[in-house]
Amino acid sequence: MPPPESTAAPVSIVILGTCDTKLSEILYLRSQILAHAEDAAITLIDVGRSPVSDPAISISPDELVTRYGSTPSSDLSSASRSKVTQTMTECATAYLQDLHSTTAIHAVISIGGSSGTSLTSAAMRHALPFLLPKLIVSTVASGDTAPFVGESDITLMYSIVDIAGSNHILDGVLDNAAGGIVGMARAYQKRQRKNNSNDSAAGDKTIEPQNKKKKRIGITMFGVTTPCVDTIRHHLTSPTSSNRKHDYEIYVFHATGHGGRAMERLISSHALDAVIDLTTTEIADEIVGGVMSAGPHRLEAAAKAGIPQIISLGACDMVNFGPRHTVPPKFLEQKRNVYEHNSSVTLVRTNTDECKAIGAFLAKKLKAFCARPEVVKVVIPTGGMSVLSKPGGVYEDKEADRALFESVEDGLRGSGVEVVRDEREVNDEGFARDVAERLGRLIG
Repeated sequence: MPPPESTAAPVSIVILGTCDTKLSEILYLRSQILAHAEDAAITLIDVGRSPVSDPAISISPDELVTRYGSTPSSDLSSASRSKVTQTMTECATAYLQDLHSTTAIHAVISIGGSSGTSLTSAAMRHALPFLLPKLIVSTVASGDTAPFVGESDITLMYSIVDIAGSNHILDGVLDNAAGGIVGMARAYQKRQRKNNSNDSAAGDKTIEPQNKKKKRIGITMFGVTTPCVDTIRHHLTSPTSSNRKHDYEIYVFHATGHGGRAMERLISSHALDAVIDLTTTEIADEIVGGVMSAGPHRLEAAAKAGIPQIISLGACDMVNFGPRHTVPPKFLEQKRNVYEHNSSVTLVRTNTDECKAIGAFLAKKLKAFCARPEVVKVVIPTGGMSVLSKPGGVYEDKEADRALFESVEDGLRGSGVEVVRDEREVNDEGFARDVAERLGRLIG
């Protein structure tokens, strides 16, 4: 039976904020955290432009810049807002990294407007591991939050009103945030205690320690490749599967751009042991200009790490945009095959030239970065790359498919990476089981 809450070690919570503009609101948040956990150890980091004197502040802007900055703090007083934000972001990131490496931190919270959110979210993203709670109360939490969250696990809470002064609504929001961060901190602390006996994964600081007895497998998925991924998951975790020498823990990444980046980050941090990169549609968005690109470095992490991986072409038959009215006019003028996946997502079918470029991108990355080509296989589902491009589907286009398949094969010829054609479509159960079996053999 767990000990009463009062006998547990106090939680350690970091508050980030610009005290020159938000001191009273930050102090109110601090008081509410202590109301929910009176013995909490709070570190208040002031990331404002101008130093403010208050006994609650643990580290001032001058201290941050003196210890970590390349620009003297005196020079910041006349610097542009963007320069101050950049400098304080770098300094706060470095301080958080040092603090996390030397001190038990159980959660980090911040409040702010657009500049404050930009600053503190960047510091959280770059300095702290996945699963360590990160919460930002922000005026810009309702809208396009991609620049703030990225591939991280930051939680955003909309402030409803501006973070300026005290009123019934803002006080309630900040009290909720305080209660939330205390609860998250306690949950994280409890999990850390449980994991204390486990070694950190290869010194990994991007995700908390975990049970390494299981092989950790990353799989990329889209709605139009979900049946395949579901079959792979069930096959790998089924106790009756043939060729099963290991227990597997499966991590599925939604290939929305951020999903691909999150997977690559985990691979780089030694938090995944193998990959089934089934759904490489983010490459199509990178090449054609869709909204779900994972950036120009997609496919590099696993290749550099030399871990076993199966790569396929799931959903490379499409490029993603938002609602139909957001599709660039050129695609409509070209009378491209446009398909409304739902009210929020509109797809454009990749054409022959784009498919050639997608194949070339994939081949170039593997040839340039594969540390162990013998543990990398590319499996091409010639029967269809998604539920939309299988025979009779709205995206069936044999000429474009042929251009993609041949581009991959031609680009990887002589690379040591095996390329296999499979006449089934990607969501065929047999295809999915064979992919799982191939990965099992690569793992050994």
